[in-house]
This record gives sequence, C-alpha cells and structure tokens, in this order.
Amino acid sequence: MTGTIKDNINEDMKTAMRGQDKDRLGTIRLILAALKQREVDERITLTDEHILAILNKMIKQRRDAITQFITGNRPELAQKEEAEIKIIQTYLPAQLNETEIEDAVRSAIQATGATSAKEMGKVMGLLKDKLQGKADMTLVSAKVKTQLSE
Repeated sequence: MTGTIKDNINEDMKTAMRGQDKDRLGTIRLILAALKQREVDERITLTDEHILAILNKMIKQRRDAITQFITGNRPELAQKEEAEIKIIQTYLPAQLNETEIEDAVRSAIQATGATSAKEMGKVMGLLKDKLQGKADMTLVSAKVKTQLSE
C-alpha cells in the first residue's frame, strides 16, 4: 500500500462506485464518516495510527454486534456485520499469528518484570503501542492473563 490509509480508502471508494459494489461502498462510507467525525470532534488531522485505532474500534463494535445478533437469532444481520469486518480488515496491516503474539507477550512480561495478574496493566500498556492494528487486543489480553497466571 502506498500513500496513507485514508488515500487508499478514498481510492477504494471510487473503485466501488465505478464497479457498483453497493456493500463495499456502504462500508467504506461508514469508515470515512467515522474518520471525518473524529477529525471534526477533535479538530485534528488524522495520522495512520489514529486511523488504525478507529478501524480497530469499528471491528470491535461489529464483533459485539455479531454476538448480539446471534443471541437474538438474527443470523442474516450477523453475516452483514461479518462482511463489514472483512472489508475493514483490508485496511489494517497484516495480522500477527498466535506464535508471534505469544513471543511479544513473553518479551513484554520480561521487559516490565511483571509477575502476577495484578501487573497486567503494565504489560498491556507496553503491548498496545507495539501490537495495535497488528493483533486482536482481546486475544493479546487473554494471552497476557494466561502467562501471568502460570
């Protein structure tokens, strides 16, 4: 990917419009609306790091919605949310595999000197900067908890 993430999103929107891909276009417009909202609310120009944080938040919201839709016996809505997640993930960097996450957690625990679950915040603080956008932070949190309780 060349250019900024926002440039890529704008280009993909144009492509989706030309190709009349309504689902993709709708999701891209949701992304752009979220980005614009943050820029207006905070009166800032978004960096790629800001954009990655927003995209991760959007994915988390959709995962929560999927859980609610499945509980509410609405599989068609859960599928729509799942499709949106796939589109949003195309703008995130390559995700780390489980082994890479475990290695990062292990090194963060060593770096902070954490020995119990009470010190999980220190470890997560270090990992959040390092892994944001590259890994599901819920999974990272679970791995930290597991390793600190051993």
